[in-house]
Amino acid sequence: MKLPKQFVENIRLNGKEKGEAWLQQLPSLIDYCEHKWSLKMQDPFRLSYNYVAPATLENHSSVVVKICMLGQDYFDELEAVQLFNGKGMVKLVDSDKEKGILILKLISPGNMLAEVEDDEEACRIASSVIKKLSRPVQAPFSLPTTKGREAKLRTIVNNHPNGLGPISKETYTNAVKIFTYLNDTIEHYFLLHGDFHHYNVLSSAEGRWIAIDPKGLIGEIEYDLIQFLLNKLPENGAYQVIEKRVDILTKELNLNKQRLLLWGFCHTVLATSWTVGDDGTYYKPFYEGIEIFERLYQAHFDETVHSINKVDLMST
Repeated sequence: MKLPKQFVENIRLNGKEKGEAWLQQLPSLIDYCEHKWSLKMQDPFRLSYNYVAPATLENHSSVVVKICMLGQDYFDELEAVQLFNGKGMVKLVDSDKEKGILILKLISPGNMLAEVEDDEEACRIASSVIKKLSRPVQAPFSLPTTKGREAKLRTIVNNHPNGLGPISKETYTNAVKIFTYLNDTIEHYFLLHGDFHHYNVLSSAEGRWIAIDPKGLIGEIEYDLIQFLLNKLPENGAYQVIEKRVDILTKELNLNKQRLLLWGFCHTVLATSWTVGDDGTYYKPFYEGIEIFERLYQAHFDETVHSINKVDLMST
């Protein structure tokens, strides 16, 4: 079975021996899907970390088969799709928990939000999807929370006390502090997508836009928008684009701009950290986003993120 080289490398890098074993099992898993659901698999979509392909059922209707390496990420996504229950989210047709399989409704024509050239229009479309997705939840939570994201950042800081890649010790210390403050002061928790951006929102034949590939996360709506703010940015003028996006999203969704910018700062530190390679390379647009969120905070609230201490935050 011929698989894209980058896909194979991703699986081997992230899954190690388990990933290698999963790659060996993939042909039989595809065969299993075709027999269990009486469907015919077609050529896969562009692959990253899961095997995802359209398929045709016996009644000629179309679905998407998503075969995942079995683990917590699969179970979180399955639970999230079930909880969203088709409201702003792709519909779940069936699943197999023992083998890590999701059968999802095919979204057609399936154009990505990233293909919308007018950035303001894309923001308003994103807002309409978030409105459908947003639903309050109460503890206890079975899905991961933004407190867990804070813990991931704290682990990075502990493992790299002098900073990592282009990110300084001072920036890390401040990002952890702000992450902690924001998590400690959440008043209302929501079920979040967890990886909401232009490439995870598709157009349907009914003229609606629908989210796909949720990570499944619990936290504030403001947090769920940061990855959207960081995606599809121009080489020049990223500050102005993010500023405009922030203005549109806060207005459309009635959000707290101060908390949105603070979440933006600390999450972007985390997101940049995830891109730092062993050779010191990193994803420059994310790194530049750290400074952009700090500058935006200063412009709107007359003080820099790095000048804030715990007392100052608690008094806002």
